[in-house]
Amino acid sequence: MNLIDRLLHRRKDEAVSDNTWLVVGLGNPGAQYAGNRHNVGQMVADELASRLGATFKSHKTPSRVAEGFLGPGRPKLVLAKPNSYMNTSGGPVSALLKFYSLDVDRLIVVHDELDIPFDTVRLKRGGGHGGHNGLRDIQKAAGSPDFTRVRVGIGRPPGRMDAADYVLRDFAGSERDALANLLADAADAVEAVVEHGLVAAQQRFHSPA
Repeated sequence: MNLIDRLLHRRKDEAVSDNTWLVVGLGNPGAQYAGNRHNVGQMVADELASRLGATFKSHKTPSRVAEGFLGPGRPKLVLAKPNSYMNTSGGPVSALLKFYSLDVDRLIVVHDELDIPFDTVRLKRGGGHGGHNGLRDIQKAAGSPDFTRVRVGIGRPPGRMDAADYVLRDFAGSERDALANLLADAADAVEAVVEHGLVAAQQRFHSPA
């Protein structure tokens, strides 16, 4: 490859990087956790992969990854589901950022949120982890809290149920009827952030129905 070809190749790689977003769906690995409320982030990642016609595959980082473009000339999504348990999500996310040469401002983390009513999606960038151990570990490993979060509401546990028990249970039957729409809304929110920016996406998803 001559000098001109190398320069053109580098510019192409830089252009792809500038138009690439890492979207991480949080959860726990294994079939026994797949339907848990705590795994709703990975469910959203599956929804996005389905839209892209992409398949999750093993990756050099400790994650399963699916890649695809939203359309011709549109952004590229790198969808990832860490192989680690929720509480140690930081290592895989940090490895993914390094592998794809992406800054933390190109990271979108999709996760369950106890403090938001079920069937509700909220968006934010930065801030604290609110006791969410997956977010805590990502902040520590990435060295910054300044990534975008797509917060998928699962609501508070009923009665005196412990929050840890609640998030590790599958969605109730009444919730399953609305789950497909919730996952679609969260996937739409990811696409809106990527294509239109956080503020525009917040105006859409935070507005009263």
